[in-house]
Amino acid sequence: MKEESRAKRALNNTIFGLINRLINIASPFITRTLLIYVLGMEYAGLNNLFTSVLQMLNLAELGISTAVVYCMYKPIAMHDTALVCALLKFMKKVYYYIGTGIMLVGLCLLPILHLFIKGETPSDVNIYILYLIFLFNTTIGYFFYAYKSTLLSAGQKVGVISNVNSVAIALQSIIQILLLLVYHNYYAFLAIMPIFTLLYNIWVSKAVNRIYPDYRPSGTLDKCVTKDIYQRIKGLFITKICTTTRTALNNIFISSLIGLTTVAIYGNYYYIMAAVISVLGVVTTAMTASVGNSLVTESTKKNYDDMRKFNFIFNWIVGYFSCCLLLMFQPFMRIWVGSNNTFSYSIVIALVIYFYSLNMGSIRAVYHDAAGLWWEARYRAILEAVANLVLNYVLTLWLGVIGTILGTLISLVIINYGYGTLIVFQYYFKGISPRGYFADNILFLCISAVCCVICYAANSVSPQNGIMSLLCPFVVTSVLFNVIYYLFVCKLDICHTSFKFIKQIVLKK
Repeated sequence: MKEESRAKRALNNTIFGLINRLINIASPFITRTLLIYVLGMEYAGLNNLFTSVLQMLNLAELGISTAVVYCMYKPIAMHDTALVCALLKFMKKVYYYIGTGIMLVGLCLLPILHLFIKGETPSDVNIYILYLIFLFNTTIGYFFYAYKSTLLSAGQKVGVISNVNSVAIALQSIIQILLLLVYHNYYAFLAIMPIFTLLYNIWVSKAVNRIYPDYRPSGTLDKCVTKDIYQRIKGLFITKICTTTRTALNNIFISSLIGLTTVAIYGNYYYIMAAVISVLGVVTTAMTASVGNSLVTESTKKNYDDMRKFNFIFNWIVGYFSCCLLLMFQPFMRIWVGSNNTFSYSIVIALVIYFYSLNMGSIRAVYHDAAGLWWEARYRAILEAVANLVLNYVLTLWLGVIGTILGTLISLVIINYGYGTLIVFQYYFKGISPRGYFADNILFLCISAVCCVICYAANSVSPQNGIMSLLCPFVVTSVLFNVIYYLFVCKLDICHTSFKFIKQIVLKK
């Protein structure tokens, strides 16, 4: 596959993904807002808590599908129908086991569910019934066609998934909003979720049958292929457990050690931050299949040069969004949920640092996943998960919410970013020193920090209330940050190379 073709497919996937992501951000945002104003902040806290608990059990997010997608890249490219069909059958079988396992483990948590909540819960709901609805929503997809979406991911057709998901999310949100406004009932609000989870899987299944009519779950995998898949699954399983605990444990510890209202407020901040992360994630997700193809067809040096180029562009974008969050977080929260439901500015700064740290290694992570280095990274993932668990508990007890963020940040930067980068260079970019990559990112971090300080100072005279408290920092950041950043990097070779690449892809007729 030519570089231009790969880039165009990644660009198309990015466009569809961004449209889907905007719908995924706007629709739940509206429903969350109504949930807070109609029922109360504690209900939003329950949403955060149960979502986090089920994230810990949701094995679809723990890498099974990702490992199989990796194994599908080559047979799809080579039109090996028999192997693709065998992989589909394998996925279908595994998903049945996973769904059953999650259901059983989830039911075992019922007797200790109250330990995850400190203080009182809303008097008009039963937390056990609510939890069972969340559990059913998590498991139902495994029994109905969820395995088929791997074909679209491996075939660089995630735009199809994005389109179906956009429609499902929009319809679900509309019905939830109507139920909230008419009945003011939390049970009815939640009961819609598993219905649309099932509908989404059915729609995706029909799309797969139309696009890939020759691919059906059938046949048997060779032992060597099965062994390779299980090896990758084991490593990816550990890696994804680490990623899941990083986000889910924050909510669980805040809920169990501080309370539902605080976890709801934290959830509001994290929702905005996660919305931006998800927009950035569209870019990296769209790139993964194309990078996977490039790793097979291009030289290591060519892929390293590409990674540096993508990393430069991506870190500029991450720096810009970090500055937006720094200046706009508090005024947005005051408008959205009121001044009484905001954190101190020190916590805002900690969240912005967390946001930047979480994303500065995202491009390297794309190459890590595309190269299938999950097993090689198993010890890194275990170490990060353990460190995150211990630091989160200790620092949350000691410092409160800022301690939760600080614990996650320490394990993220030192173990995930630092150690994780060394693994990619040791096993894929062999013979190339990681010093250049680290130097690039330190430079980009320093430039972003300087830009943020200057923009913060320039924004100090802006209005602090009303819609202008959002518009003014947005204009300041959009203009000042990018101008200053460009002045810092305009003479770098990587800047010229990256701009040339963008011009070739975006402006090519």
